[in-house]
Amino acid sequence: MTGALISREVRRALHGAAWLPAIFFLLVATLVPFAVGPDAKLLARIAGGTLWIAALTAALLPIERLIEPDRADGVLDQLAIAGTSEEAIGVAKIAGHWLTFGPLLLLAALPGSFLLGLEGQSLVAPLIALAVGTPALAALAVAVSALTAGLPRSGALGGLLLMPLAIPLLIFGAAAASGEGAGPLKLEAAIALLILAGAPFVTGAAIRAART
Repeated sequence: MTGALISREVRRALHGAAWLPAIFFLLVATLVPFAVGPDAKLLARIAGGTLWIAALTAALLPIERLIEPDRADGVLDQLAIAGTSEEAIGVAKIAGHWLTFGPLLLLAALPGSFLLGLEGQSLVAPLIALAVGTPALAALAVAVSALTAGLPRSGALGGLLLMPLAIPLLIFGAAAASGEGAGPLKLEAAIALLILAGAPFVTGAAIRAART
């Protein structure tokens, strides 16, 4: 059942606007050089943080469509009647969302890195940091979407919730993307694992709470 749910999430996202976060990511990376000027050394120094800020803001775009449409249409209730646990739904939502969010963001990170003056070996650290962190961003987005499902102005409220929750991931992800050694990357990975472990339970509890 979980595999079928993941396939459904991927198909639905691909038929929708799965490319929007990647386009938004590139727009943010494009605007930064215009704001700070053409200094290549300065751009390279801030590139890691810029890429992570772009990834975090891109993660906000699909929040409204991750849980609310299925809640409003009764899909979540039908899955519960069929015996699928809310936590399993959360796992499927997270996996399906990352499959349509993470790889596209990593592809967009290549031209985004070039725009910020990164090339050659300096490209490796940002891509690894984003590869480690994007599953956690997807998990946070799904959990926040479940917490705000059915509420008015849920998109804005979701952004207010997601931003502070993602700060630890942003700090160590940006440090790892800047090539500051293995320490920040290990801390980023630990935080990402913690988020991935907890997000399905938060999502499940929020879905049950919305049903009562």
